[in-house]
Amino acid sequence: MIEGEQGEGAEMAEGPHGSAQPSKTEGLGRILVIIPTYNEIDSLPGMLDRVRASVPDADVLVVDDGSPDGTGDLADRRAESDDRIHVLHRTQKAGLGAAYLAGFDWGLERGYDALVEMDADGSHRPEELPRLLSALQNADLVLGSRWVPGGTVVNWPTSRKVLSRGGNLYTRMALGIPLRDATGGYRAFRAGTLRALGLDGVASEGYCFQVDLAWRALQQGLVVREVPITFVERAAGTSKMSREIVLEALWRVTQWGAAHRWAQARGALQSNGRGPRRAVSASEARGRSGQ
Repeated sequence: MIEGEQGEGAEMAEGPHGSAQPSKTEGLGRILVIIPTYNEIDSLPGMLDRVRASVPDADVLVVDDGSPDGTGDLADRRAESDDRIHVLHRTQKAGLGAAYLAGFDWGLERGYDALVEMDADGSHRPEELPRLLSALQNADLVLGSRWVPGGTVVNWPTSRKVLSRGGNLYTRMALGIPLRDATGGYRAFRAGTLRALGLDGVASEGYCFQVDLAWRALQQGLVVREVPITFVERAAGTSKMSREIVLEALWRVTQWGAAHRWAQARGALQSNGRGPRRAVSASEARGRSGQ
């Protein structure tokens, strides 16, 4: 893994096959912004307006989990008047990770070249999306990062900042990755990246879902770049974060880290001629951790 500065406040992490290149701003092909919703009727209209203004050539997919407040119906009305807005209705609330996976499948089936994760609550500023997409020109995955130089959060209490920074520090140490903000949910993928990640094997949610995809990308030797963002606490609706989501992330990262370290130790023993010469792949390590 390599970590270094590239551009103002940006950091890049590479797998063994990546290489740094100057940024470009074009050539990404068809872009799809995926916005999962559950009871976001107050915030969604403004988010759609801002996304369409920030990246007029991008399509938007609203993935609604059967919102009882009418969010899905509102999205349908917007789609009727704007052919770049699409809606995927799901019958029940099944979690953020499952919503993104459904959105990825929808976009990949329709031939999109770049796919973006974005919250509906206003925490992810659409005005920063062009910068993420520009960085994707020379990366396989771009993370909008709160914790690289230039990144910040607005209206968060100290306890939330400590939880986020502490969780990311633990993730870095447990998995041995250089990312400063592996838990953030504002990110842009190349279609080929998603196809390489083995999405059928992803069952995690929340923070853990984001860590899982970033770690898979690094394990595949793909270039993962962090770009600073300003994260704004939601102004409408209620947070979907829960104690269960935090505990899931802690447990799964601990499992993955233990399996990864064991695989490394076995590799070291094998290289010294002290054990059977059978390599343990990253996918096997994940399988042993219950993923």
